[in-house]
Amino acid sequence: MFVCTPVIINKPLHQVFSHRVKFSVLLLILLICFSVTFSVRAQTGIVKGRVTESGTSQPVELANVMIENTDRGAVTNERGEFIIEQLMPGLVNIRISCVGYKPKTVYEIEITNGKPQNLNIELEPASQELSTVEITASPFTKNEESPLSVRTIGTNEIQRYPGGNRDISRVIQSLPGVGFTASFRNDILIRGGGPSENRFYLDGIEIPNINHFATQGAGGGPVGLINVDFIREVNFYSGAFPANRGNTLSSVMDIRMKDGRDDRWGGTLTLGSSEFAASMETPLNKKKSATLIASVRHSYLQFLFQALKLPFLPTYTDAQFKVKWKITPKDELTVISLGALDQFKLNLKANETENQRYLLGVLPEQGQWNYTIGAKYVHLFNNSYLQVVISRNMLNNFFYKHPNNNRSLPRNFDYSSLESENKLRIEHTGRFRNWKYNYGINYEYARYYNRSEFRTPVTGDTITIPVNFESTLALHKYGLFGQLSRSLAKDRLLLSFGMRIDGNTYNRSMRSLANQLSPRISLSYAITEALKININGGYYHQLPPYTLLGYRNPANELVNRNRITYMRNAHAVAGIEYAFKWNARISAEGFYKHYFNIPFLLNDSVSLANLGGNFGVVGNEPGASTSKGRSYGVELLYEQKLYKGWFGIIAYTLFWSQFEDIRKKDYAPSAWDTRHIISLTGGKKFKKNWETGARWRIAGGAPYTPFDIAASTSLYAWPYNRAGVLDYRRLNSERLDWFHQLDIRITKRWYFKKWSFELYLDVQNLYGFAPDQTPNLIVKTDANDSPVPDENRPGFAQYSLTKTRNRSIIPTLGFVVYY
Repeated sequence: MFVCTPVIINKPLHQVFSHRVKFSVLLLILLICFSVTFSVRAQTGIVKGRVTESGTSQPVELANVMIENTDRGAVTNERGEFIIEQLMPGLVNIRISCVGYKPKTVYEIEITNGKPQNLNIELEPASQELSTVEITASPFTKNEESPLSVRTIGTNEIQRYPGGNRDISRVIQSLPGVGFTASFRNDILIRGGGPSENRFYLDGIEIPNINHFATQGAGGGPVGLINVDFIREVNFYSGAFPANRGNTLSSVMDIRMKDGRDDRWGGTLTLGSSEFAASMETPLNKKKSATLIASVRHSYLQFLFQALKLPFLPTYTDAQFKVKWKITPKDELTVISLGALDQFKLNLKANETENQRYLLGVLPEQGQWNYTIGAKYVHLFNNSYLQVVISRNMLNNFFYKHPNNNRSLPRNFDYSSLESENKLRIEHTGRFRNWKYNYGINYEYARYYNRSEFRTPVTGDTITIPVNFESTLALHKYGLFGQLSRSLAKDRLLLSFGMRIDGNTYNRSMRSLANQLSPRISLSYAITEALKININGGYYHQLPPYTLLGYRNPANELVNRNRITYMRNAHAVAGIEYAFKWNARISAEGFYKHYFNIPFLLNDSVSLANLGGNFGVVGNEPGASTSKGRSYGVELLYEQKLYKGWFGIIAYTLFWSQFEDIRKKDYAPSAWDTRHIISLTGGKKFKKNWETGARWRIAGGAPYTPFDIAASTSLYAWPYNRAGVLDYRRLNSERLDWFHQLDIRITKRWYFKKWSFELYLDVQNLYGFAPDQTPNLIVKTDANDSPVPDENRPGFAQYSLTKTRNRSIIPTLGFVVYY
């Protein structure tokens, strides 16, 4: 795989194509001509896989697996396996049916000559009343535990997404209820919640974050960490969370990885203007019962940013692998690992403009590394399976700042921390008659270390004493969970009830399991075969970040120990949906979330729920679990799966997100309260393997908190703060302008006898919209970098409020070689 990665261009559209881009275009035209000349559409594509029963993982024998709108297909054997050979390359839908099971359609499976497509398909049993009746397949399958607020995204949808930049966090922004910001960050904001309220699982193994340069205590960042070529599908829950997925308030992202090739060795290479990547996959033994898939990526963004004269130079490296071993027909072991190394340095030569000098004055130098490694063992019984998951993850984060970036001077602040978690989860899933059950236990041992030297922001006319502390914290966390689901009334009614309880050893309140009961219930009723109503209610708990739990005062006391407890969220959802015969559906869902026990940060006098959208650390200060909030709204969705070449999603969300202000008497808009979210995404497959797609995103203006001018421009304060101090007495009282952006993608594929070639053009922000940004407060300084006094305001400095609006057009030219 070779990909020309994005370049940010702050120029009018007619100036976008530099000599380098023109050369690339000429080279790609020559490649097209070469490819067209030698294109061969051989029928050597293969689809194979295994069909199992949902809830028991038992093989389904005699299931019909058919390529939609063709006569090509196969029947599964006693191990549930099938293979379909001699297929024409291209995108197909596959329909699976079997007596006694609900049929299922898997969409947009890409057939290539160079690599067999390997599928793992689960079928849900039909009720006994319908076990001999032919059932119409729905294009939108549901699981019993979560009949609403869940979306499934396939690998082809992720890779072709306009403006997605091969990042799953950006791809889900087309879904209803998913917010986004006007910055280049990809924070996951779900139904008015913050970026710290989400949980991620990779093949059932929890990973703490999925971004490079992650904000500690929140999780968001600018660049995705997961190689999307490894993703098979993503189940994204914005509500109705299964009981075995805890410690979340807003969403669960369940990512399922592909297995490595079991026929031969294969690999890809990626080379672009900002990163180099290599990946490989291979069988590990002669029996082909064990496979490996692995990749490594390294960026050299610092050279690009240096050329663009940006004041910061980020670089990152990541590695990922998965080993799957089919030990016996009833025993399976999966091992995964994911790790990253990030560095963020300053470009001191980029100091020509006022904005460059401001950024150099406030941005710290930063480094971060993290990893997750885990193993999952599965043993099959007759009508159930046992799953044991163990994992370990670590995060090391440090940053510091010298006054005027002069390394000979003592640092203004110096922060270093380490988080580690060792996890065990055991669960048993199965079916008994018409009941599906899941129950289990989980245990974690967590350690946290923090060394902090900093001054709190100065707001008066005297300098505060520096805050220096070193903290260690050890926690034992534990939980129990269970869920029962059943279909009734000839599968027209679906009921599910779940419960989980959690605790830890941080303090007496959280030690008691009875204080953290998390019940949930779901109901889905089919009025007709196409029309359904869905309802869910739940009460969820989430542990505050370690930065808050481990904070100590200068006397080395855990000052938050008796003031902090689990964050809580009561979440209710109701919706209706109608499925059309042309693989489409329309739905409407209303939601209400009420937040309790959200930490209120005492130094900044703001709820933790408003923070997490910037780099650095969130929660490293005194706090108390006293803040409340609410988020409510309605989501409208039209979704079209691949049908006669067309696909698309139209989503609109109207919502309110509010948390208590400093007076704790009134609700103020949260930092995520854009009020309106509109996403229009669609595309068309044409003949000769051409494909086009476009995405148009629109959002209301995000609230922001203005500066406290007096505190920010104090002659005493500025040398220590070097940045504006926010006035939380006017929390989020200002709003940015509306945001909108159009992204397009054009793709052409060629299929050869043993390999295939893909060429694409992706352009983000096609018409060069310049989004509104929060202002920067810049104090005027003299030649010695000292603040210039304001004659009209004794004791204060001269200042200006500036806004930067960049018309960033981001074109990506790339090609992919599969072999």
